[in-house]
Amino acid sequence: MELIELKDVNKRYKNGVTALCDLNVSISKGEFVFVIGASGSGKSTFIKLLYREEKPTKGSVFVGGINVAKLRNGKVFKLRRKLGIVFQDYKLLPKKTVYENVAFALQMYGLSSGEIREKTIKALEQVGLKEKWRSFPDQLSGGEQQRVSIARAIVNEPKVLICDEPTGNLDPVTSMEVMKEIEKINKELGTTIIMATHDKEIVNKFKKRVLVLDKGILINDMAKGTYKNERN
Repeated sequence: MELIELKDVNKRYKNGVTALCDLNVSISKGEFVFVIGASGSGKSTFIKLLYREEKPTKGSVFVGGINVAKLRNGKVFKLRRKLGIVFQDYKLLPKKTVYENVAFALQMYGLSSGEIREKTIKALEQVGLKEKWRSFPDQLSGGEQQRVSIARAIVNEPKVLICDEPTGNLDPVTSMEVMKEIEKINKELGTTIIMATHDKEIVNKFKKRVLVLDKGILINDMAKGTYKNERN
C-alpha cells in the first residue's frame, strides 16, 4: 500500500456544493506533490481530508495505512501525530517565544524536558532559526514566522508534511526562501510533502509532481509538472 491513497473519493457539502468527484490518487513515501487549480477547484478540501478536518461523503482516504474516512473523532490525534501541517496564516501563539511555539507541539506526548529541548533545537536548526529562539512572533518577519511554523510541523519527525498555501502571505523572494526550506526537508529527511498552492512561479521553478484539480475533478497528474502544461 502507498503512504497515501484516495479511492473513489467524493465530497459534497451540506450546501450542495460538490468539492471533489471520483478522486483516485496514490502518493508514495518521499514524494513531493503540488496540488493546484483555480479557486474552488477542491485543493483545500483535498488537503483537509488528509488530516481529517473533513470526511469524504463517499470513498476511502488512507494515510499511513489508516482509513481516515472511518476514524472516530477520539482517534484523530493519533493520525495527526504522523503528520505535520503548515498553514497560510502561520497559527503561532503570539504570547509564546519561538522556542515555546515549537516545543508546545511536543508537550502533549509526555516527553521529558530534555527530549523536548533536543527535538525543538534540532527543528529550529533545520529551518535556520536557532538564534531566534527567544524572540516572539511579532518580532519576526513573515518569512521567519512561517519557518517557525514549519519547525513546529516537523519537530515530531512526521512521515508527511501537509502545506496549505504556505507562501500565500509572503512576497516572491521570501516565498522562494520558504520553499527551499521545505524542499530541503523533503530531500534530507525523506519527508513526504503535499502542498496546495496557487503560486505559479513556485510550481514552475521546482517542477515536482503536480495534481491539477478543476471543479473537484482530477484533470491531470504530471511527474514534473508546471502551470504551463497543466492541461496538456
